[in-house]
Amino acid sequence: MRTAGSDPLPRSVAAMLELLDQENYLADRSLATAIHLSLHLKRPLFLEGEAGVGKTEVAKVLAGGLKRRLIRLQCYEGLDVASAVYEWDYARQMIEIRLSEASEKERSEIESTIFSDRFLLKRPLLQALDPEIEGPPVLLIDELDRADEPFEAYLLELLSDFQVTIPEIGTLRAKEPPIVVITSNRTREIHDALKRRCFYYWIDYPSAERERKILDRKAPGAGERLSREIVLFVQRLRKIDFFKLPGIAETIDWAEALIELDVLELSPQAINDTLGVLLKYQDDIARLQGSEAARLLAEVKAEAALPAE
Repeated sequence: MRTAGSDPLPRSVAAMLELLDQENYLADRSLATAIHLSLHLKRPLFLEGEAGVGKTEVAKVLAGGLKRRLIRLQCYEGLDVASAVYEWDYARQMIEIRLSEASEKERSEIESTIFSDRFLLKRPLLQALDPEIEGPPVLLIDELDRADEPFEAYLLELLSDFQVTIPEIGTLRAKEPPIVVITSNRTREIHDALKRRCFYYWIDYPSAERERKILDRKAPGAGERLSREIVLFVQRLRKIDFFKLPGIAETIDWAEALIELDVLELSPQAINDTLGVLLKYQDDIARLQGSEAARLLAEVKAEAALPAE
């Protein structure tokens, strides 16, 4: 039973769009539909896309909008069960063993004591199975493609039945499945067995119109002229074969940097001085600096001068 502090799930795609909008996340209807189905059919949501397009933010706004706890597991190479699921508090177990031996307890009694919940250190995946007063938490498994394939295989039990098996205790099951959001930047392919357990959605770079609306929300101090020029410039950059294209996160960061420098409109100097905010690889920066940046800026100025549609 929910308490007054928890929000019910949105009952329609339109309500989901409204919730996302209230949390300053501007999504199209297809993404809102995928989120809606994931919540109501209790299936994990698997989000793929380039870095910086707003995949992680989906989990954050769901936790905020639904007033649920956000549990985040940041994946990395070498991630193991001890870091992601659980481990035993060995130091406390050793102290307990010595105290029990001093009091001459039976061995079976000692084993049942030290392998109990008191000595279990719960990591994010196990924490997500615990009941919450506010309702099931939002579990964010971020950048799964960075983890090794054996860990990906371990997730199959969790995503299938929302349970974790601990040899010393047994199987722990969630009374209510957590809301699971998995993200991947697609640095490697995720196995089909895991994808089959999820609803899949690819988050692409936003259109110019949506990116402008996002910028108006996230960096309102930029002003109409600068915001339009920023979006037009970034949209053109994404058509160039850079090593790493700027996502919406970089667009927002760039706008905030230009605001801080009191820039009212783009200029070659302002662009060259702040390219490190927008691009993250020196080869990309060197390729754009100077004449290429000036050429793109001239195109942007010409388009920005046209009446807005």
